[in-house]
Amino acid sequence: MIKNKTIVVIGGSSGIGLASAKLLAGKGAQIIIGGRTPEKIEKALRFIGMAATGHAIDMTQDESVANFFSKTEKIDHLVITAAGAELGNFLELDIKKAQSFFESKFWGPYRIVKYSAPLLAQDGSVTFFSGAASRRASPGFACGSAINAAVETLAQTLALELAPIRVNTISPGIVNTPVWDSITQDKQKLFSEMESKLPGKRVGEPSDIAHAVKFVIENQFITGTTLFVDGGYLLTN
Repeated sequence: MIKNKTIVVIGGSSGIGLASAKLLAGKGAQIIIGGRTPEKIEKALRFIGMAATGHAIDMTQDESVANFFSKTEKIDHLVITAAGAELGNFLELDIKKAQSFFESKFWGPYRIVKYSAPLLAQDGSVTFFSGAASRRASPGFACGSAINAAVETLAQTLALELAPIRVNTISPGIVNTPVWDSITQDKQKLFSEMESKLPGKRVGEPSDIAHAVKFVIENQFITGTTLFVDGGYLLTN
């Protein structure tokens, strides 16, 4: 199912994307990763090893996205994990920062699919990423919650428009990735608080989500679905 398939992972140079690329490469896939920083891409390729290549891409720029996909003839599966993030109460968060968040996490993946769709195999798939905040309101994350919900709805619509290409969304909970270093001053305190609330008593690791990526790629009867891999986050108070 995965062996010898070409799988593009946008955001594959760190966090969930890197863990997913590593896992899929280990199953025999031909991996192409995309990221913003050439140095991080080179480091990631050494970590992934095997049949992996990578190119720089800026999801906020049409020309950069078009150039990235001009280097590829065919894609079997597309995974989009890359995104920035902004925290802040609605009345306090600068509108430009909120717009930048939308540009990264909604319009970025939108562009990726727009430019890659002609290359996608008809029996292939697209996997978006949202977040559990789409279903559970959280003060200080109004912008993120709205974006996550928008991504999930976009995926459902594209599952119809792009059919038979399958389109799904993975919605993680709190996962130990580098993005938290940029949006909170005390990541470990946040993680400790969440661990005390979550049923499994731990936050997620990128490898937990990577296995979910493999699952939605392989299962040909899943489309238009949001898969929550959140450690029970939606059950907490």
